[in-house]
Amino acid sequence: MFQYNDKAFLHIDKWMNIAPDLTVGFTTRYGGVSKEPFHSNNLGLHVSDNREDVLQNRERLASSLCFPLENWVSGEQVHQSKVYVVSNDDRGSGSTFVESSLKGIDGLITCEKGILCTAFFADCVPLFFFDPKTRYIGIAHAGWKGTVGRIAEEMTKKFVEVGANAEDILVAIGPCISNENYEVDNYVKERIPEAFQKEVLTPLGNEHYLLDLKKLNVEILVQAGIFRSNIDVTNYCTFRDEDLFFSYRRDQGKTGRMLGFIGFTG
Repeated sequence: MFQYNDKAFLHIDKWMNIAPDLTVGFTTRYGGVSKEPFHSNNLGLHVSDNREDVLQNRERLASSLCFPLENWVSGEQVHQSKVYVVSNDDRGSGSTFVESSLKGIDGLITCEKGILCTAFFADCVPLFFFDPKTRYIGIAHAGWKGTVGRIAEEMTKKFVEVGANAEDILVAIGPCISNENYEVDNYVKERIPEAFQKEVLTPLGNEHYLLDLKKLNVEILVQAGIFRSNIDVTNYCTFRDEDLFFSYRRDQGKTGRMLGFIGFTG
């Protein structure tokens, strides 16, 4: 699903073939100027990297994607499930300062041209949405809290609110931590709907489990009305694929952030 056509980022070519003016993908750790432990293509301003290095990394990506930095939009990402419809007035939110990010937002949707909706990741699940009929697009940040908070369902609801039909919506689940590398405790387990627990949890003993966040999001999306055949799930794992990605858990918190992006060129 995610094609490695450029060292610095992956593209969802399948969607870009449907809509040639669509740009959608996910960055790698390559192609930037950040120093260790953020080497090299850290796109996150909210980590303790040098701000000028991060901005240079963002400018490089902006140039490659033909989306000026002043047209980027990002949410605050508070590990919740609030979704926001982006308008032209929001251009630049979070693009050069964390403080200007859209407050309390983990999911973005828009149909406006020239806006790049962005989100930052280092193990959490990137959820990409595209409705070819209404030409609404979106991206959501889903850690375990956002996942059990059903941000995938909230995104689907917001698409329907703006005129989409759930059966037309395409969803891609991007690079994140895989189940074999994501151990959680009973606190997390108890917050997963019981109907899904057997499908997404593998007991390890001592009230610890392996959690499949990708599968849990698929189950929630299907329950929300998305056709299973319209959901693509990557095999990439941010924890395992150290040569490509940052990982908060693998790197023990001292690491950079990849960027998920989606937008129609103006």
